[in-house]
Amino acid sequence: MKLKTLLVSCLVALAPMAAQAQVEQFKIMAPANPGGGFDTIARTLGEALQASGQVKSVVVENKAGAGGAIGMAQFVNNEKGNPNALLVAGAVTVGALETNKSPVNFGMVTPISRLMGEFNVIVVPTASPYKSIKDLMAAYKANPGAVSIGGGSAGGIDHIMASLMSEKAGVDPDKLNYIPFAGGGEGKAAVLGNQIAAYISGYGELADLIKAGKVRALGISAATRNPDIPVPTIREQGTDVVVYNWRGVFAAPGINAAQKAQLIKMVETAVKSPAWKAKAEKFEWLDMLQSGDTFQTFLNEDIKRTSVTVKKLKLGN
Repeated sequence: MKLKTLLVSCLVALAPMAAQAQVEQFKIMAPANPGGGFDTIARTLGEALQASGQVKSVVVENKAGAGGAIGMAQFVNNEKGNPNALLVAGAVTVGALETNKSPVNFGMVTPISRLMGEFNVIVVPTASPYKSIKDLMAAYKANPGAVSIGGGSAGGIDHIMASLMSEKAGVDPDKLNYIPFAGGGEGKAAVLGNQIAAYISGYGELADLIKAGKVRALGISAATRNPDIPVPTIREQGTDVVVYNWRGVFAAPGINAAQKAQLIKMVETAVKSPAWKAKAEKFEWLDMLQSGDTFQTFLNEDIKRTSVTVKKLKLGN
């Protein structure tokens, strides 16, 4: 009887601890308008954190502008020391911060994990005369200003990809008629409405439109064809450009080592959950999970690499 009483007492004592393990409210900052890659990652991660039982509720906050710099600045100012908040950022942010010489930088946040990656795809309206990358590049080379190419924020991975394609065509990237959009929803609306000649974004963001025949996919920025993606590579069509977009999450400044370790554990658990994997499969995301110091090393290298590219293409303000 005494043993039973002791066991009951222990269970009662442990119950509050178990309840505390689940975060009541978690916040994820998506530094872009709804409908794009940052927003999709934020909401998918939020759903996975909830589905895996780690958090009770998740608030996704959208704050677009300057390629993610405005959202990052707000996150740094408002969430300092908050262990229950994450910022979504990625290759787009690295390029935009470098190009715009932003007052905020990745040294102001705490790297947690790189989550995924995806190749870019360039699409055109279904009524477009361009049937291939060769068609598009021929028209661009003949009259660069007449071929408007849309994508994410200025200086981001989409802009860098368009500039690299321009360079490969023998045209100074300064002549590129690039139309930046603050969110994927706006960009997709523009290409669907025939307001731009072509649009660049992550394959996952455009997969549904491509499969439904609402846009025509000309090429994907992979090195070799993916058997699951019925789109030829840009490289095989004579324009040797290979890029991929990555996205990850960052914690607020001022958190301690234990809080950082806990966030890494939470994120890795969420990314391994069925809820995340189902979305990753749907959007054809590449599994690029990398956390902690390893992610920090990758980030440092990507910032240096992007800085060189931005200077070479004369994208900086």
